[in-house]
Amino acid sequence: MNQEVIAEQFANAGSIDLSMWGLFLRADIVVQIVMIALLFASIWCWAIIFEKWIRYRRVSRQADEFERQFWSGGNLETLYDEIGADANHPMSVLFAGAMREWRRTAERGLARRNNLRAGLQERISQVMRITIDREVDRLERYLGVLATVGSTAPFVGLFGTVWGIMNSFQSIAATNNTSLSVVAPGIAEALFATALGLVAAIPATVAYNKFANDIARYATRLEGFAGEFSAIMSRQLDEGDSD
Repeated sequence: MNQEVIAEQFANAGSIDLSMWGLFLRADIVVQIVMIALLFASIWCWAIIFEKWIRYRRVSRQADEFERQFWSGGNLETLYDEIGADANHPMSVLFAGAMREWRRTAERGLARRNNLRAGLQERISQVMRITIDREVDRLERYLGVLATVGSTAPFVGLFGTVWGIMNSFQSIAATNNTSLSVVAPGIAEALFATALGLVAAIPATVAYNKFANDIARYATRLEGFAGEFSAIMSRQLDEGDSD
């Protein structure tokens, strides 16, 4: 007799639609909202991940090309004339900002005065520091979304899980029946909410850690270039004084 009851319960459970769409349709409105929010967060995170991946690859490639031009031995004034108005990546923007300040001072004939050299070097250094901070901030845009989703999505999914299990217990209490046909839907939708939370959180966390490390390395690269460029400027001023 017990075997017949168990077989009937499995048969009834097998007739329930436990597909993802079926679970969503059967879920309580609260659990549906949780599922929609997690799905939206996952799609948004993947859009950010692809955009950042493409952007970081592009700026790294552009930085490599610019450094080849910069260290090729050509005239810096000529290089500035070529890219100054069309600087479209952080390193070229950094170079253009410093050269713009240099040229503005040189046109007024102030770069050769000993009493103004220190001020010029300080202004150029300040321009480069501000430019680095601004460009790094642009690269970091939307990374906070990845961090937020990575840290909160599992808890949102857990909320959906708890709510789904509560619905299962309520169904058991209302029907006084512990068969799989009563318990399975609530448990399944609860686990589905947990799965969606993990699907949103895991890629977001991994991508955030990777991009944060990439930006830190790129910021160090910009700071190194700024230091080398500042040394070149200082050397040119010293050569001008010796003339």
